[in-house]
Amino acid sequence: MTDAQHEIAAHAARWVVEDGMEYGAAKRRAAKELGLSGHGALPSNEVLEDEVRDYIAVFCADTQPQELQALRRLALVWMERLAAFRPHLGGAVWHGTATRSSDIYLQLFCDDSKSAEIALIDQGVRYLSRTVTGMSGHPVEALSVNAFCADLNEDIGVHLMIYDFDDVRGALKSDAKGRTPRGDAKALLRLLQQVSA
Repeated sequence: MTDAQHEIAAHAARWVVEDGMEYGAAKRRAAKELGLSGHGALPSNEVLEDEVRDYIAVFCADTQPQELQALRRLALVWMERLAAFRPHLGGAVWHGTATRSSDIYLQLFCDDSKSAEIALIDQGVRYLSRTVTGMSGHPVEALSVNAFCADLNEDIGVHLMIYDFDDVRGALKSDAKGRTPRGDAKALLRLLQQVSA
């Protein structure tokens, strides 16, 4: 890793933790502010995640564990609400780097792409629909809701990415660090129990 990549990652980590900014946007903003443009200068997500963990250890060690648990509990509520769509949790809430500024990202694996949307309508949930880049780099539909988190006393963004049922196989391939990049409700419950034990 170059000095420039390290500097970009260190600057980007602050925005990820404090503002809940996504990795790509945080890296581009840091590179621009530092006058280091060009794709070759950007650090990998793994490098940025290490910087995020370091930032949390230094600046948020007293609050982040409780905030992470609150977000994981809220994620579990939504996973149970949407159990019919085989929800899997990913992102910072799954990896343990989330703070109260982080959103929750759930991947839903549906037989019918409109079924999750219909379920939200049936439950009286207001949502916004948009297209985002999915886990394989292809566009997918995302349904975004604001969910009140009682533990944090504020609304949290919950984003439901809609995938085909068969996509679940590829969703569980290990990442560059050998970790499972997302988990189902049982895996999340195990994480919650580990902390409370």
